[in-house]
Amino acid sequence: MGKPMRHRNPSGPLSRLVWMTSCALSCAVPAHADSAPDGSIADAMPPSSLTGGRLLLTQGVSSIEGAAGGGLTPWALIAGYDTAHQVGANLHDTYIKTQDYSLNTYGVALGLSNRVEFSLAQQSLDMRQAGVALGLGSAYKLTQDIVGFKVRLFGDAVLDQDSWLPQVAAGIQFKHSENGELLDALGVKNHSGTDFYLSASKLLLNQSLLFDTTLRLTKANQYGLLGFGGDRSDNYHPEFEGSLAYLLSKRLAIGVEYRSKPNNLSFAREQNAYDAFAAWTLNKYVSLTVAYVQLGDIATFKDEHGYYVSAQFGF
Repeated sequence: MGKPMRHRNPSGPLSRLVWMTSCALSCAVPAHADSAPDGSIADAMPPSSLTGGRLLLTQGVSSIEGAAGGGLTPWALIAGYDTAHQVGANLHDTYIKTQDYSLNTYGVALGLSNRVEFSLAQQSLDMRQAGVALGLGSAYKLTQDIVGFKVRLFGDAVLDQDSWLPQVAAGIQFKHSENGELLDALGVKNHSGTDFYLSASKLLLNQSLLFDTTLRLTKANQYGLLGFGGDRSDNYHPEFEGSLAYLLSKRLAIGVEYRSKPNNLSFAREQNAYDAFAAWTLNKYVSLTVAYVQLGDIATFKDEHGYYVSAQFGF
């Protein structure tokens, strides 16, 4: 593919905003740990508190695109532990490593009144030796900025235990790749794109189960890291995403996820992704997620799979 292309260091306004928000959150999180007794189901904050009114793990974790949910897919849950008239927020740092690639994503999310969520994230895909094989150099990275917005339409995953009605939310994600020169050379149609999704989450506390299904309209190639649209298609495609989680305790959940993806580029066949995860929370301020991920083919490299680890801090 010729001489290696130069990659712009991701030091733009999104990175600075994430850094400043992380500093603010580190100051805002109370120093004391969750002190509720182990027998308490809610580990509840005082009723007068402006934060922390929901049960442990009911904000999900941070997805690779910044929205609250699972690791691969957003859920209808809102970021943070806020209820009505409360505010919640978190920051996350996620790392995925496969045979030929590594992905780092970090960002922040804000939840208001368990109704609205706003998120910012940046993804950086380190090409490693795959970059050498493709003529890009071992230090080449694909970088993407993501701005997300989600609103809960109806239902309450925690309170609606006497109804089969799920919590339903609609979301939008604005994505922009910083690797326009490469994308043009590959025949990708657009450097930026917008995903639309509708999620339904149902929590069954008596059975310790959570289900989520998400329908996404997207043109994204590899989540947007390889741009949007291609020689095979430049149309929106409906894609299915699903999650199932089982709560082993109030602090530990295990589960699986599945995510289908469009196949827009002839040179880089794309396959669906899935994972098996375990999410553990120390309290309402610190949580850790680990997973085995199967991402399929990525940019001509076959059967990419590996591990996923994510740390989340917030309230």
